[in-house]
Amino acid sequence: MELRVVGYDHPDVVKLVDAVQEEYVRRYGGPDSAPIAASQFAPPSGIFLVGYLDGRPVACGGWRRREADGESGLRDGDVEIKRMFVVSEARGRGYSRLVLGELERTAAAAGGLRMVLETGTGQPEALGLYTSSGYLPIAKFGEYRCSPRSRHLGKPLA
Repeated sequence: MELRVVGYDHPDVVKLVDAVQEEYVRRYGGPDSAPIAASQFAPPSGIFLVGYLDGRPVACGGWRRREADGESGLRDGDVEIKRMFVVSEARGRGYSRLVLGELERTAAAAGGLRMVLETGTGQPEALGLYTSSGYLPIAKFGEYRCSPRSRHLGKPLA
C-alpha cells in the first residue's frame, strides 16, 4: 500500500469519509457529528493520508492539532486522530497499522506531544488496534465525552 498526503477535501477522501460515515450509521445508528473543517488537516496543523492499493483508495486517516480548552482532558501539544478507516475488502492486512504508524510519525515530527482519539464500543477492531499500539484510557474530551459507548485513548509521542 502506498500512502499519500492529500487535502481533506480531495475526492478520494470524500469517498472514504462517506464510507466511514456509512459504517458509523451501521454500527451506531447515525453518522459522526463531530465538527471537522478541511483546514484543520492542512500542514503544519494537521495532515490527512490516503492509502492506495493498485491505484485504488482503500485506507485513510488524519490528525489535527488540539490545544487545552479548560473543559476537557485535552492538553497543549495534543494531536487528535480522525477518520481512520480501511474499506472492508482490504481489512485484515495491516493497513490500519501502517496508517497509524505514519500518523504518529508525522505528528511527532510536527511537534505533537500526545496522540489522542475517540472511538466507541461498536468498533472492537479499532479498540484492539489502538490498545495493541500502546494507547491507554485518558480523560474524555470532545463531542462524545458524555456518551457511555465512547472510549477516549491517548499515547505520548516520542
